[in-house]
Amino acid sequence: MADSRTNDTDTETPDAQAKSLRVVILALMITMMLAMLDNMIVGTAMPTIVGELGGLEHLSWVVTAYTLATAASTPIWGKLGDMYGRKGVFLSSIVLFLVGSALSGMAQDMGQLIAFRAVQGLGAGGLMVGVMAIIGDLVPPRERGKYQGMMAGVMAIAMIGGPLVGGTITDHWGWRWAFYINLPLGVVALGLITAVLHLPKKRSQARIDYLGATLLTVGITSIVLVTTWGGTEYAWGSARIMELIGIGVATLVGFVFWQTRAAEPIVPLHIFRSRNFTLMSVIGFITGFVMFGATLFLPLYQQSVQGASATNSGLLLLPMLGAMLVTSMVAGRVTTSSGRYKIFPILGGVLMVVGMYLLSTMDTDTSRLVSGVYMAVLGLGLGCLMQISMLVAQNSVEMKDMGVASSSTTLFRTLGSSFGVAIMGALFNSRVQDVMAERAGALGSQVTEQSAQLDAASLAKLPAAAREAYQYAVSDGTHAAFLLGAGVVVIVLVASFFVKEVPLRGAGPERARTTDEPTAPQASVAETV
Repeated sequence: MADSRTNDTDTETPDAQAKSLRVVILALMITMMLAMLDNMIVGTAMPTIVGELGGLEHLSWVVTAYTLATAASTPIWGKLGDMYGRKGVFLSSIVLFLVGSALSGMAQDMGQLIAFRAVQGLGAGGLMVGVMAIIGDLVPPRERGKYQGMMAGVMAIAMIGGPLVGGTITDHWGWRWAFYINLPLGVVALGLITAVLHLPKKRSQARIDYLGATLLTVGITSIVLVTTWGGTEYAWGSARIMELIGIGVATLVGFVFWQTRAAEPIVPLHIFRSRNFTLMSVIGFITGFVMFGATLFLPLYQQSVQGASATNSGLLLLPMLGAMLVTSMVAGRVTTSSGRYKIFPILGGVLMVVGMYLLSTMDTDTSRLVSGVYMAVLGLGLGCLMQISMLVAQNSVEMKDMGVASSSTTLFRTLGSSFGVAIMGALFNSRVQDVMAERAGALGSQVTEQSAQLDAASLAKLPAAAREAYQYAVSDGTHAAFLLGAGVVVIVLVASFFVKEVPLRGAGPERARTTDEPTAPQASVAETV
């Protein structure tokens, strides 16, 4: 079959193609770092931002606006890349992210900052999708695990180093540089991608599915708001939460119905006919559920129960994230060398179940060494799944659907993280408040009336008896949250056994294709990697 995706890289020598690919990968790593670092850095700078701009009552919207815009725009960026070409759409998302960053750094009040963070989030929605889809365009699946493992490493480094970088920038340069720091990195990425990345130019004659995009945006926004506000801003049974649930369900049902009729659907439903793609969507959702739930409650446990300092909060997660980084790299290279990958979802499911169960056994006497070992077990499991799930999902669709496959997988992981934080958070808060009432009576109920998560300053002001009760309460709360997580991860383990190990394209002699294996050719630049 003739390759219909030829481009100007075909005239390059193999050495020049390999060098160009390395430069592109470097630019993609910088872009991934931008997407992952931002919330980590800004979170550390928030107390200083509130001190200068005021508007404490709107503080949560600085993060919520960004998260909503990112989640809602993710599938749209993926579809635009499929329709109009990956390079131009990806560059547009970087520019939009940088514009939002610059405006956020210049904000004069909390309202402006929230609005500009939404602009930044719209750009961020295209960053991670663009990175994964471009790797999918350039690199055959047999080689892709190696590069996606590198991206997982960037993610882990950002989660560890983000709070440290954010604290340093805020202390020495001021909070506005928490946003301005994106500009030089983004300009470098823009320059490298513009100069070196060569992909086929497309121009779809079909119109954008505006109705589908609107329905999906409203549905995702409603879901994220339910998981963000439920149990915090509003009671779970309140009228506002019920309204949001009703709107979310109605619009998503309408979206699915419309996608069967749209000429160019935002999320083509035929991609879910692939068993592997559907399973990877489920696995990605659960992975996000567990990972972000763990990153929320582990530092809280270590600070409240084990007395760790909040200053270097990123380092508290080093055992988990370090294990995740190493395993992602190893899994990627093993997949590249052997072409086999089914063992990793199964092994990841086992390790995650064991890791979450071990974390659920922690109490007020658990040492930092023991909790670090438990975190490392969970990190090993996450590392087996983080990028393999993306690799298998991409390998399950045709090249023309690479963008929507990447964005859908990313979206499911994002939604999983929202549900994980909300559900595990609700269980944690309930247990903390119950135990505080049991152990400290009226004082305990008063202490946790506003929030079950106390910062170090509030904790230090408590009487010794109340502080001890709170440590027991946090220990009990994390036990319940992690035990729930262990139960949920069983779904990953079960789903992994149903994954069909389809031969990875670009992996030596052509073998007989199965119904799950797409037939579209790979971009030519990758053939010499």
